[in-house]
Amino acid sequence: MDGFGKIAVVGGGVIGGGWAARFLLNGCDVALYDPHPEARRVMVDILANARRAHTRLFGSAAGAEGRLTHCDTLNDAVAGADYVQESVPEQLGLKRHVYGEIEQAAPATAVIASSTSGFMPSDLANGLAHPERLVVAHPFNPVYLLPLVEVVGGLQTDPACLERVWDFYIALGMKPLRVHTEIDAHIADRLLEAVWREALWLVRDGIATTAEIDDAIRFGFGLRWAQMGLFETYRIAGGEPGMRHFLKQFGPALHWPWSRLTDVPEMTDALIELIAEQSDAQSGSYSIRELERIRDDNLVAILKALEAGDWGAGTTVKAARARAEARLADGGRAPPSDGAAATQHSAAVLPDWLDYNGHMTEHRYLQVFGDATDVFLAAIGIDAAYLADGHSVYTVETHIRYLAEVAGGAALTVRTTVLGHDDRRIRLLHQMRDDTGRDVATAEHMLLHVDTRAQAAVPMGAPLGERVATLARIPPPRAAAAFAGRGIRDIARGGQAP
Repeated sequence: MDGFGKIAVVGGGVIGGGWAARFLLNGCDVALYDPHPEARRVMVDILANARRAHTRLFGSAAGAEGRLTHCDTLNDAVAGADYVQESVPEQLGLKRHVYGEIEQAAPATAVIASSTSGFMPSDLANGLAHPERLVVAHPFNPVYLLPLVEVVGGLQTDPACLERVWDFYIALGMKPLRVHTEIDAHIADRLLEAVWREALWLVRDGIATTAEIDDAIRFGFGLRWAQMGLFETYRIAGGEPGMRHFLKQFGPALHWPWSRLTDVPEMTDALIELIAEQSDAQSGSYSIRELERIRDDNLVAILKALEAGDWGAGTTVKAARARAEARLADGGRAPPSDGAAATQHSAAVLPDWLDYNGHMTEHRYLQVFGDATDVFLAAIGIDAAYLADGHSVYTVETHIRYLAEVAGGAALTVRTTVLGHDDRRIRLLHQMRDDTGRDVATAEHMLLHVDTRAQAAVPMGAPLGERVATLARIPPPRAAAAFAGRGIRDIARGGQAP
């Protein structure tokens, strides 16, 4: 990953675990320290949801994961680290104590990034021997999916340090937002605090329940905010005259007593219980992990829709996908050795992949096999530069055998081998297995190498043809001889059934 070698994460809760997942899914090795007795189990749960969302969002471009190491001590985690992400509870004294321990064990050049949602970096850095390397990097939950990270430097933060972390977050597929002036709670949380305070008053005064307030957001302005934010939304509300008209028309309303933003309701036991009871009634039928998966699925759908329009947060997904595909292509430029493994693709069966029988529907098999073909093409060197040069590979024939039912949530692996090839054609065999190791489907694809400008088949040149030949030396499964090349017509004529 750009700019840093060893990455340490201190604190593995919701935010720290989310950071670790984002790092890992972007190919970074992570050393994690969290003294909580359930820390390893929690990280397993977080990473499982993160993998599910990442696979759904990026498909075959997801790439290889980094390696996670759980450390028994903070010193073990940060020793030799180039970057340390701190995500301990929001207690100033605790954070300063942790920084003191980090400084004793980590290199003096290691960047220390705090996930704090409220403290200013100058306050955090007070007492550090090297305050110039501390920055605030405040993300949003789920960290592995939402791109925003607020980047704040303190009075003594080295500008070069800020540049390094800026480039790092972009390489992670994030949208860094530079907060140029230190302020408590930065930018986004100050906005959220205003809405949160008013929501608490509405519940306390019996005006609305937690479910009604959430409905007002998720069925109304929340959908606008997801793609345009606040000011651009109000610009449109001004009609053709734009923002000036909106401000002149609705500006006076700011003086009306609509909200109670400067007053905070006392968080009494009665108010806490009222909110908790309403929240249980609203969402208690789902576990937290189920709610996380529902949230992630909805966010993936929104992000993919925005990516299709090259708009808002979708631009970060588009850029991250391009970088991931480039990394896959770069990995394929070095010809595999004679003993190299066949190319392999992994996928998770998502809820919307299921048919009315509760099993993976037919066209999703083709989707997974198509993604496996993309992995193979990246391995032989079909990248953006190759396509721009006017050459590509087209699929001209496909034969799929459905061998077993696949339920929702199953983890699939597709192993791809070359059944045959010449200077223009590549015949692939995809073998799909579920997480029990059984074969659930196979597919044979005939690929044709073409000149896209002439719309004609042309020979593959070096090194593409050489890489195909190298992969062709990997033997297909023995069972392939019984079914490869045989179709439905063969069986109807009395041939051997697959």
